[in-house]
Amino acid sequence: MQKIICIGHAAYDITLPIEDYPVENTKMRIAPGVECGGGAAANAAYLLSKWGMDTSFVGMVGQDLYGKRIQEEFENIGTDITYLEVSNSFHTSTSYILANSRNGSRTIVTSRDKDTYVKERQFDFQPTTILVDGEEVETSKYLLNRHPNCISILDAGNLKPGIVELCPYVQYLVCSKDFAEEYTKERLDGRNLKSLQKAYQKLKKEFHNTVIITLGVDGSFTEIDGNFVIVPTLKITNPIDSTAAGDIFHGAFTYFISNQYSLYDALYLSNIAGALSVMKLGGKNSMPDLKTVLGYGKQSS
Repeated sequence: MQKIICIGHAAYDITLPIEDYPVENTKMRIAPGVECGGGAAANAAYLLSKWGMDTSFVGMVGQDLYGKRIQEEFENIGTDITYLEVSNSFHTSTSYILANSRNGSRTIVTSRDKDTYVKERQFDFQPTTILVDGEEVETSKYLLNRHPNCISILDAGNLKPGIVELCPYVQYLVCSKDFAEEYTKERLDGRNLKSLQKAYQKLKKEFHNTVIITLGVDGSFTEIDGNFVIVPTLKITNPIDSTAAGDIFHGAFTYFISNQYSLYDALYLSNIAGALSVMKLGGKNSMPDLKTVLGYGKQSS
């Protein structure tokens, strides 16, 4: 039986729809926003639970209103939060997200407490897949070392020491275009295979794993059977909000690769899941059903 564990960041997102970026020292009236739990690994865990997988989340929240709301969301969707630590000395991270409805971009300001990490403990289960986002480095390394035969995935969203430290530990290094550019010093173009190949080869040589570079509207890039490929995605003409699109991609990739889809199909369907999410405001609100993703996959094949 499959058991997935997601380790990392949990936050509370407050997403505000805007049509123009605010001008300093002015007032603005907007339509109602959306509030829900967020964070890369937390969003992935929620999606996996929504898609019917036995999923645990390891991370930390405060013993406050937002922490309680995050717990309730997980409980309602069926995520195991046995290893979600609730701390009296920690305030739940809060992200304020300005979602530009004209182009679907988002600007995020995160209020985060001092760096506090979950305590080391014994985990009484045998996972089949581990997804980490770089926020709980020591716990991630402990579990990755303890279960070396698991499918292991790193969501490398940006260039931070913790993420770089975890890169050699995983089977799948799934990194953003920003991470790949910053780490390899290569200027990347989603339509330029040569630049992508150079970045890929540097990452592959350094970390010795399956490297995937996500490219947003251009899909994702990797090597399959000795050939470099750009795996396409859906073209969304009127995006509303790209919040959590990357988290949803990583959660979907974890689902498909855990269920033995080919690498190409796993990436293609994950691209679709991420693309569909930009059509709604907010993170969890925009998570598509598995049936919908598979349906679009069949239409596009």
